[in-house]
Amino acid sequence: MAGARGLLLHGPEARAVAPRTCSGMPLAPERRQAKATKRKHQGSSEAPPAKRRHETAFLPAKKPSVKETQRTFKGNTQKTFSPKKYSVSTGGGKQEERPCIKTSSLFKNNPEIPELHRPVVKQEREQVFTPESFHELGLHPHLISTITTVLKMSSMTSVQKQSIPVLLEGRDALVRSQTGSGKTLAYCIPVVQSLQALKSKIQRSDGPYALVLVPTRELALQSFDTVQKLLKPFTWIVPGVLMGGEKRKSEKARLRKGINILISTPGRLVDHIKSTKNIRFSRIQWLVLDEADRILDLGFEKDITVILNALNAECQKRQNILLSATLTEGVTRLADISLHNPVSISVLDKSHDHSNTEGRVAREVALPQTSNERDSFAIPESLDQHVTLVPSKLRLVCLAAFVLQKCKFEKDQKMIIFFSSCELVEFHYTLFLHTLLSSSGAPASRQLPSASSRLKFLRLHGNMKQEERTAVFQEFSHSKTGVLLCTDVAARGLDLPRVTWIIQYSAPSSPAEYIHRIGRTARIGCRGSSLLILAPSEAEYVNSLASHKINSAVLHPSLCNLPQGAEAHLPCSIPPPWACGEELRAKRCPQKSLCHFYEEEENKPEKHHAITSFLPPEEQTHPTLPG
Repeated sequence: MAGARGLLLHGPEARAVAPRTCSGMPLAPERRQAKATKRKHQGSSEAPPAKRRHETAFLPAKKPSVKETQRTFKGNTQKTFSPKKYSVSTGGGKQEERPCIKTSSLFKNNPEIPELHRPVVKQEREQVFTPESFHELGLHPHLISTITTVLKMSSMTSVQKQSIPVLLEGRDALVRSQTGSGKTLAYCIPVVQSLQALKSKIQRSDGPYALVLVPTRELALQSFDTVQKLLKPFTWIVPGVLMGGEKRKSEKARLRKGINILISTPGRLVDHIKSTKNIRFSRIQWLVLDEADRILDLGFEKDITVILNALNAECQKRQNILLSATLTEGVTRLADISLHNPVSISVLDKSHDHSNTEGRVAREVALPQTSNERDSFAIPESLDQHVTLVPSKLRLVCLAAFVLQKCKFEKDQKMIIFFSSCELVEFHYTLFLHTLLSSSGAPASRQLPSASSRLKFLRLHGNMKQEERTAVFQEFSHSKTGVLLCTDVAARGLDLPRVTWIIQYSAPSSPAEYIHRIGRTARIGCRGSSLLILAPSEAEYVNSLASHKINSAVLHPSLCNLPQGAEAHLPCSIPPPWACGEELRAKRCPQKSLCHFYEEEENKPEKHHAITSFLPPEEQTHPTLPG
């Protein structure tokens, strides 16, 4: 046995099994032999076997890159990650290494998109403009001149034609009309006309004569700007605005000096009612609640109760107005509390035609109670609505490609994208800044003409500082092009000129919110388009819209070519969707979690694709969407 054991010590198996002492340590000769074996393996690992050496002899020697680092997990050294390369033949029989283009599995194994069966409904329409001019209302000549020269309006809209005569007679009113129909002027003109006509001239120190409540700060600024323009001939009437985010000390100073037309958000006004002694409501003659349903949706119902109690304690007789494009049960309850013997004005109601003005004014109007009256919404006739079903993993790619096509390859495009939360706005804003605006490493000759000037991103949400929100609102309002990423804070009442597209990346919570979102375009007779992006599991949302008499054309996502000559500009404008993770890592973007959306796999370079359009197959020859 000992001899056999000794033979084993000198055989090949000695590398794997070495004799040990009673303490478990290998003997000295075996230890030296193990070291020699280790050195032999290390030397052999540096050079490939003979067969591999013969196959790769023509490749040049490659020095290890700095970027090739080893990843360690729980003390174990992992595989070295380096960019994969493939060999191509060049002239003279030489071989050259080029990096592989990786294609994401985003474009493979996608779930089937279900057919969208939607009932065809007759959509409610409103006539925006009327042939009647403001001269027929008996307004002050200076006010008419301001409307025509400063506001550039010569004829009344339908809601103005029906509302202004009623309000000038001192009646309470519940006004309902489609978005972008001129409801702000429908109450501002009667307020200014009645205040300038008072026999005893208004003094600034008298305090508020009119109180306008709006749900958001941006709408407060916009309403204040409109009132300020109307008051240019009447300098003794002083308007003012109160809203969150501003310094209370400066607002108290303005209240101490006096404000005659006070525009405010409910929360800030309640704050001043409780803490400011200089605010007085004894002379209030007008109370206006603009976007009344949104005021209630934001949880201001208790604040409205406090304001109404403060007004009732100091003045009993005043004129009350509620305005909105959509009516809800909450608005009906609020109207019951705040309005006295009101007139319900709806452009859809044919009985309120101008030819029967006397009968309409004298009639005691019952507030709408039926669900059919509340559930049908009017859509601007110049608005083209589209909806598309996109698998969840393709949503981000589709949004980026749509923005790129519309804003970089088409002229005069101004777009608003709605998201469901402030975090989503921040994420996509940072992502688009680092990808869609990235042009590093591309030759200047390949840049699209005026591309950088066309593509500009802005964001707006409730977590931003008030100074920044105001600056963004003003910049986007005066800009001819750009992309605004926002929450529903920009969905109500804002008049943002020349908006061509509304994209709803997150589905709205209700059809009423859908109406207000798309109402940011196609205002006052202008044309506009909207796109609703839904996941296949959200297909029933279209039937919900149809139940409220809202029609939308279906667009099918498809792969098609870019506009002619644009292919050369794509790599310098936007990286392929599967490269977004590498792009973010290279720029050290905080949103590194995006790379987890993509699984990369090696493929040939000619398989490079990019989603750039959403046209149906029969329309893929056209570079743009209808409208």
